[in-house]
Amino acid sequence: MKRFDGLTALAGVDFDVRKGEIHGLLGENGAGKTTLMNILFGLLQPDAGTIVIDGEPVRFRDPHDAVARGVGMVHQHFMLVPTLTVAENVLLGERHGVTLTRRDVAGVSARLAACAERYGLDVDPSAPVWKLSVGEQQRAEILRALYRNARILILDEPTATLTPFEAEQLLPRLRAMAAEGTAVVFITHHLDEVITHTDRITVLRGGRHVATLAPGETTTRELARLMVGREVASFAVGLGDAPLDAAPGAAALERVQGVREPVLEIAGLQARGPMGNLAVRGVDVAVAPGEIVAIAGVEGNGQSELEEVLLGLRRPTAGSIRLDGREITALAPAERLRHGIGVIPSDRYRRGLVRALSVAENLVLDRIGERPYGTPLTLNPKAILANARQLVERFSIRVSRPEQPAGMLSGGNAQRLVIARALSRELRVLLAAQPSRGLDVGAMEFVWSQLDAQRAAGVGVLLISTDLEEVFALADRCHVMYRGAVVAVWERAEFDRERFGLAMGGVLGSADPPAVAEGVRV
Repeated sequence: MKRFDGLTALAGVDFDVRKGEIHGLLGENGAGKTTLMNILFGLLQPDAGTIVIDGEPVRFRDPHDAVARGVGMVHQHFMLVPTLTVAENVLLGERHGVTLTRRDVAGVSARLAACAERYGLDVDPSAPVWKLSVGEQQRAEILRALYRNARILILDEPTATLTPFEAEQLLPRLRAMAAEGTAVVFITHHLDEVITHTDRITVLRGGRHVATLAPGETTTRELARLMVGREVASFAVGLGDAPLDAAPGAAALERVQGVREPVLEIAGLQARGPMGNLAVRGVDVAVAPGEIVAIAGVEGNGQSELEEVLLGLRRPTAGSIRLDGREITALAPAERLRHGIGVIPSDRYRRGLVRALSVAENLVLDRIGERPYGTPLTLNPKAILANARQLVERFSIRVSRPEQPAGMLSGGNAQRLVIARALSRELRVLLAAQPSRGLDVGAMEFVWSQLDAQRAAGVGVLLISTDLEEVFALADRCHVMYRGAVVAVWERAEFDRERFGLAMGGVLGSADPPAVAEGVRV
């Protein structure tokens, strides 16, 4: 049992994981999965109930207690320090004396290398984290837990940021760990992964245990229904590629019949990253009204820097951005919004909302000081509250009251808030960056249907996504980014999962056009 501010996050949930099994844990955002695992890892204290390990009741004051009893957790958002090596990151979590020697680091490196070889988790312990790919960072996090002798390993969305190839490499490694007796708790929103790679599946809904069953006893559609309590559209469950049985957007069809003027033009765009490196390399993208154009790629290949440039948060070093033919490259973020650009940022907590402010205040965050919500010197609480009540109902945001702090929302409801604010304006272009990241199938269905509705209304949508399922479900056309450059462009009729996966990893087949191969060499 666990309650927060009068809301029940867990209502008497029973959950068990056995030695040597991979146990899938499913549920909507806000269903209680993370709360349950945070209690098991000592990050939260339960209000009632017990934890039993090897037949002995335990109570963890903090993660150090949990680690001492063999519990390890790999969070969805990596907890590594980029400037340190893999071995040094492992040492950060250890209790040592006043000083550390090179011999200490060397000893850890040797143990990590042995562990990496044992489980097939290829990563160099002496490599600085910032030089590692996303897949290598994922393996480093798992190695850190195994180094600490984790017998119960909790993995929160371990494949969320991996390429299809990296995910295919990781999942068999989990089976190797289980074969040696490790109990693996596998939290994911990819239903096909739990069907294929787990021994048992537990579903939570609304903080309650709904079912525990074997993969052979169920289907992805049934799991989705158990999670959300209703039937979910086939495309959101991975049973179809087009949302709501929609055809490609109007702009995509018009390209066959004639040329249509783009609403958004990105030409020769370049920008440097936080380390001073050239992170965006000559990107050209055009988006017409009524189409969804996707930019796909593994995280860390320039998408976040591109997003920041488009939002006006990072200055480009070359190139231009045009909206309806007008140059907006130098405009401030607020000016871009006023000209009809809507934004669903990739990090909903860092850029999408202010946790300490209320839901109502967050819903007008980009219009504070504008009528009817106030003036540059005053606020109009009645107008702000009336707007919140309307949007909470329209977008089905689950809140106890509009005055509730936004930081108390689940991931899915936080995303609904961000989308509600973006779509409450008159838009010409919608920039949607990782719009369904970390969301369950019910929330994903909602997000995808909203993007599809914007396309149908004639808005040009630029979708930046690391999720191939999302790209295949929504996009009329897709650009693939690798190391900051666009290395492939395909129309919907040309979409192929294998080619996409290879391009996202920087490998292109001989059938790809010469311009694509040239892009890889940038």
